[in-house]
Amino acid sequence: MNRKIVIIEDETIIRRELKVLLENALYEVSAFSEFNNVVERIREENPDLVLLDVNLPALSGFDVCTQIRERTDVPVIFLTSRTDSMDELTGMLKGGDDYITKPYQPPLLLARIAAVLKRAGKPSLKEAAKLSHSGVELDIAGCGLSCGEKHAELTKSEMKILYQLFQCPGKYVSRMDLIEYLWENQIFIDDNTLSVHMARIREKLKEIGIKDFIETKRGIGYRI
Repeated sequence: MNRKIVIIEDETIIRRELKVLLENALYEVSAFSEFNNVVERIREENPDLVLLDVNLPALSGFDVCTQIRERTDVPVIFLTSRTDSMDELTGMLKGGDDYITKPYQPPLLLARIAAVLKRAGKPSLKEAAKLSHSGVELDIAGCGLSCGEKHAELTKSEMKILYQLFQCPGKYVSRMDLIEYLWENQIFIDDNTLSVHMARIREKLKEIGIKDFIETKRGIGYRI
C-alpha cells in the first residue's frame, strides 16, 4: 500500500510540481487548493505525512502545525521560501519533523521525506512500559534503571538513549542515529553532548552494580 502525503501549498505551480513529483515517486497525494478547516481536512485524509508551507492565506503554517500536533502525531515537513534560521527553529519547536527551504532539489526532498517516514515507522516509547536485557531493566514510565534491588534515576535524554539500545540488543546503534532520534524528540544535542550523556549513563550503571554493559566500537556506535 502506497504512503499518502497531503500537500498544503498556496502557490498553484509549486503545488502541481510537488504533486507530480510525489506521484512519480509512487506516493498517494492529496493537494489542498483551499485552506479553510485545514486541520479537519487533514484528519479526514488520514495521511502518512504532511508537506506544509509556512506562508498560507488564512493561517500561518506554524499555527497549522500547532493545531495538527494537538490532534495527531502525523509527521510534518515544512517546505517554505522563508530561510531565516529563527523561522526554522520555530518550525521545529512547533512540532515539525523537518524544515526544507525553496527552491528545493527534488532528489533531496524525496530523500528527506523518506527519512521522516522511516523514523515515523519506529515504535514509540509508549508501546512498552519496561524493557530488560541481561538482568538490567529500563523503566520507561518511571524513567529509571534497575538491577535487582538497586535503582538509578535517569534524565529524559538518558532514558531515550537507552531505549534505542534496548530496542536492538546485540546490534550497534550509530552515534548519528542516536543524535537524530533525540533531535526528532526535540532534545537539542550534538556529538560532544552525546559523549557526556553516555559517560553519565555508564556511571549510573556502575551505581547499580553493572559494568561493561554498553560496548563502544569506534566509528560504528554502541550496543548492549
